[in-house]
Amino acid sequence: MPLLLKYQTVNQVSVMVEELMPYGGRIWMNKQAIEVQDRTVHGHFGRFAAMVSGWLGSTWAFVVAGLVVVLWAATGPIFHFSARWAMVISTGTSVATFLMVLLIQNTQNRDSRAINLKLNELIRAMDKARNQMIDIERLTDLELDEMQATYEKIKTAWTDRQAKNTRGTQEK
Repeated sequence: MPLLLKYQTVNQVSVMVEELMPYGGRIWMNKQAIEVQDRTVHGHFGRFAAMVSGWLGSTWAFVVAGLVVVLWAATGPIFHFSARWAMVISTGTSVATFLMVLLIQNTQNRDSRAINLKLNELIRAMDKARNQMIDIERLTDLELDEMQATYEKIKTAWTDRQAKNTRGTQEK
């Protein structure tokens, strides 16, 4: 259920969230309820990008694109395979590619953000999870490399323990 309604106060947002999460759940970030944003150009573009990328990823979009290419090829003899005829498909595909890159990037950004928020919530909800892992996507590459090296050491230690346990079981 998309949150497209305008709310004037944090209390209204809390009531709306309680309706969505009837067992006492609330969305908290920095100890304040998240306020639903008013509709903006950014919001309209996000909905437009989601709708268009959904359609352009469909079978029908592929069929339409294939028909355009077939029609273009069929008109070749009519236009005597001229440079203008070739430029039409070249320009059309260049413009379409440019726009699709922007739509795909918008979709990727939104999906990545949603996944990170879901992972942050899982980390926050688990008692034994390290809360330092929340928002690590904002770290520098050097900090991420250090963190990756730490986890590789943990994995190596675990693998070594597993190998010792396996050998110990086989020797008995």
